[in-house]
Amino acid sequence: MDPIVAVTGGQVRGSTKDGITAYLGIPYAATPVGADLYAAPQPVKPWDGVRDATALGATPPQPGYDPPFNKLLSNPIIPGDEILNVNVWTPGGSGLPVMVWIHGGAFRNGSNAVPAYDGTAFARDGVVLVSVNYRLGVIGFGVVKGAPSNRGLLDQLAALQWVQENIASFGGDPDQVTIFGQSAGGMSVATLISLPASQGLFRRAIMQSGSAEAVAHASDAGLMTAELAKRLGIQATPEALGAVPAAALIDAQRVVSAELRAKPDPARFGASVVKAGGGIMPFFPVIDGELIHQLPLDAIAGGAAAGLELLTGFTSEEFRFFLVPSGIAAAVTAEALPMLLAQAGLDPAIAETFAANRPGQSPGELFAAVTSAAFFAVPTIRLAEAVARSYVYEFAWQSPLPGLGACHALELPFVFDTLALDRSPLQGDNPPQELADRMHAAWVAFATTGDPGWSQYKTDTRSVMTFDHPESRQLADPHGDELALLRQ
Repeated sequence: MDPIVAVTGGQVRGSTKDGITAYLGIPYAATPVGADLYAAPQPVKPWDGVRDATALGATPPQPGYDPPFNKLLSNPIIPGDEILNVNVWTPGGSGLPVMVWIHGGAFRNGSNAVPAYDGTAFARDGVVLVSVNYRLGVIGFGVVKGAPSNRGLLDQLAALQWVQENIASFGGDPDQVTIFGQSAGGMSVATLISLPASQGLFRRAIMQSGSAEAVAHASDAGLMTAELAKRLGIQATPEALGAVPAAALIDAQRVVSAELRAKPDPARFGASVVKAGGGIMPFFPVIDGELIHQLPLDAIAGGAAAGLELLTGFTSEEFRFFLVPSGIAAAVTAEALPMLLAQAGLDPAIAETFAANRPGQSPGELFAAVTSAAFFAVPTIRLAEAVARSYVYEFAWQSPLPGLGACHALELPFVFDTLALDRSPLQGDNPPQELADRMHAAWVAFATTGDPGWSQYKTDTRSVMTFDHPESRQLADPHGDELALLRQ
């Protein structure tokens, strides 16, 4: 007989296979429709009887990934209004460590339905795994007059409160919660650990390929919402936006996002939006004076994350994911490289050190190397230095796809030990299972004990665990000369 547990709202029935029980699509907040799409999450509405929790829940409104990235990343779309849901995998028992996954996708894509995020392996290894859906795009992060900002983060906080109230029913210990996320999910994690509103909701955090420095000012971010409403021919209010069919809203969001990428005009889209989002992300967390009062890194350095245990890291060649498949890297010339670096706010002279360390690399490859270090490695190190107990990793295994190297998002199925479930072209036909074994075990160890298995990051030793195959090893201050230049 399939197990039944009681949660906020009623009873849910899961399904068990090989000793692991999965409960899918459990609502943690009320269904947001109409103007409520732009309201703070509300308490879940009770249901009668036993709710079937054996199928993935609805995913938040979003576009598909643009070509060619849609061939590289899985992004299932499941229709429905009940988008604020969680999945839970558990081996049963009691007092188990809990991990709560916050997916990435530039705050416009992604969900807990992605195959790589299946929590079976974590449950197999004694962890209760929870994966969260949250509102995306303008619905989750647009600044709308008369509505709270940062609604996607409010969703994450509501899900974490749900975990505190319910996870013991699944065998989890509410005092042993680790939040973890990648890319936009990593940015979410970095922001959450800076917030007074998150106190008591988790003990440990893992930031993968994120930043504690990517927030905009609400006044700037409002310009983006105004542009979208203008294209729709409506006022930027919860009522007007909530009346727009999801498909029309997503189409308008796609057009405005493309315009931002083509011409990231600070006057039109907001200077802090252009700077923090790199002209790529139109919607993301904002300093609103209510939930977020300052740059997350500044709050963390000021003691907001006191007592937290942190694991954080990046892939060696993050930006190749964005530059190689799109053809941008191949189009960068030696003459254009200094200009592109200057446009990114970087000193073109820095490229000389990167070139010396990478003989024979093309201008496009050098551009990817500098931007990867500047926008992923350096923010990672700054965050690690702001938290008293932190561990740093680098994922260095290279994709078999030509030119992609150790790119953004490559590590995800290794962390989840789901190489067999989400066989992406990024990992190729024969990814090393031994690397997944090592990396997944480190995440489990950290969630269980606060120690992933290597030395803490300290400013005098700068120890970093480099995950690679056939060998992973701890290094002292890797890329130190390059990172020092970017931190000046």
